[in-house]
Amino acid sequence: MCEVRQPALAARPGRRTALGFLGASIAAALTACSVSEPTAAAGPSASAAGRALPPALTAARAKSAAPEALRRPGSKRIRRSFIPDFKLPPVQHGLAPVLTKIETKHPVVFLTIDDGVTRTPEMVDLMTDYDYPASIFLARNFVQADPGFFKQFAAQGSMVENHTVSHDINMVTQMGYQHQLAEINGMQDYVQQQFGRRPALFRPPGGAYSPVMRQAAAAAGIKAIITWEAKASAGRMDYQYGNALRPGDIVLMHFRPEFAADLAAFRAAQQAAGLEVVLLEDFLGVA
Repeated sequence: MCEVRQPALAARPGRRTALGFLGASIAAALTACSVSEPTAAAGPSASAAGRALPPALTAARAKSAAPEALRRPGSKRIRRSFIPDFKLPPVQHGLAPVLTKIETKHPVVFLTIDDGVTRTPEMVDLMTDYDYPASIFLARNFVQADPGFFKQFAAQGSMVENHTVSHDINMVTQMGYQHQLAEINGMQDYVQQQFGRRPALFRPPGGAYSPVMRQAAAAAGIKAIITWEAKASAGRMDYQYGNALRPGDIVLMHFRPEFAADLAAFRAAQQAAGLEVVLLEDFLGVA
């Protein structure tokens, strides 16, 4: 709110002169307030005084009135900072730890997106509009035809992680240690080459894991195997526990044709729960 200050009067002029001077001063101040701080009730192209606004001011007002979900990158919200209250367990006895949920008191949720089979410009636009960072678990055979597509998400603040070379959902039952190690190590090398960072996190195809897989993951330099207890699929949320998102949930999504509907379902659940979407790697200290 603009404060109108009453000017000091000169040494006792005539009453009519003083009141006239005071009225003119207050009117000038009010006019200045209406121009410098246009109210939301004013039309998009006119000030309180009925004059056309400069184009830059009109654009700024339109941006501020737009729903947050529709704002473009120039008006990103400021994310809150959280001091992690969860410590990533170390590799013990040669086995990588497995995380299905992060035990935290902070109002945070972690978005993860898998595979990379479907690629559309809409996916990039939606992640930009929502300003969501995500852990992206990619399989080399799905993405090697167009790794540049996923570099767009990395440029937004997401991180590319390991989902094996071939995405064989039977690897835990049909592959021995050396074969599993080759699947994980091959993707480690590919991500390093294409994205400039060696993954710290691994998601098994289909989510199944075993002690042999945990051993292979640790040998490949993986800090943790990541699964989930909530997912967005077919345009709705599915929960292994309860019927709403909880602080610390790791949410699974996929690069599929229904990406927009899945992301909308996640967004509705995230906002209803009052949770902030933060990057899992940041919270675990492995970014």
